[in-house]
Amino acid sequence: MLLLAGCRTAVARQAPRRLVLIAGKPSHPSGMHEFRAGALLFQSALAGFPGLQVDVYSNGWPTKVDGGKVVPDNSAFEGAAAVVIFADGGGGHPAVAPDHLRLLDALAEHGVGLGFAHYGVEVPAGDPGRAFQKWIGGYYENLYSVNPMWAPKFETFPSHPVTRGVKPFSTRDEWYFNMRWADSQAGITPILTATPSDAVRKGPYVWPAGPYDHVVAASGRKETMMWVKVGPKGGRGFGFTGGHTHRNWADPNQRKVFLNALVWLAGLEVPRTGVEVAVSEDQMGANLDPKGKK
Repeated sequence: MLLLAGCRTAVARQAPRRLVLIAGKPSHPSGMHEFRAGALLFQSALAGFPGLQVDVYSNGWPTKVDGGKVVPDNSAFEGAAAVVIFADGGGGHPAVAPDHLRLLDALAEHGVGLGFAHYGVEVPAGDPGRAFQKWIGGYYENLYSVNPMWAPKFETFPSHPVTRGVKPFSTRDEWYFNMRWADSQAGITPILTATPSDAVRKGPYVWPAGPYDHVVAASGRKETMMWVKVGPKGGRGFGFTGGHTHRNWADPNQRKVFLNALVWLAGLEVPRTGVEVAVSEDQMGANLDPKGKK
């Protein structure tokens, strides 16, 4: 009995696992690319989750003022169990600066989970693309991947902690597909999959409008819109291509599969029925970036 009590005390005294959420700078009209509002919604939803601490950094890569200058604040990553970037991507992606790539790669080598959401899965080909293939298995490549607005029907799910309690759902969003996958698919598990219609494949895509011949030629193929990866050393990663439209986080199953992924990425046990957290209309409307009229 004394030994058991001592074990419980030791577990209780363990520091919580730290999840760092990086929300990108404001972009797009109101209700779209609400990175800060989304990150704060996730933080609120996970506030009572045992053993987890969620810290949000807004406006891209964490910074501080040093000698009157704004400089990167890499101390924000100290003690992190997982890092998730929900931000604009491409050449302005918070991760693509060479020193940022090196820092994230070092974190991944030490077992820190890395996740990327929506535009955050898009990086330039070359070193950034290869890094994403290593960390999470694939990335959105300009003029190869596509970004139509459509409503995939997510009807079946693999047996995985991230899918616990998730029921079939469909949300109309800018769900990217046709990722540039790594040559080896080892360790990758598709989480959200659906088959686009030929009309979706032919576009128009959000940009450029398309269609792309190689996407049209894949008619009938099932596509992956969310996936997870476990690396050869046990490191965890995920990609989630939805999240353009803030309102879709009100869908209980889209919200659950994403919150499940955050918990799993941080190395904690996902509950048997998933992370079940209701959100109110007030919460959905909170913290929206000041972008003018909706």
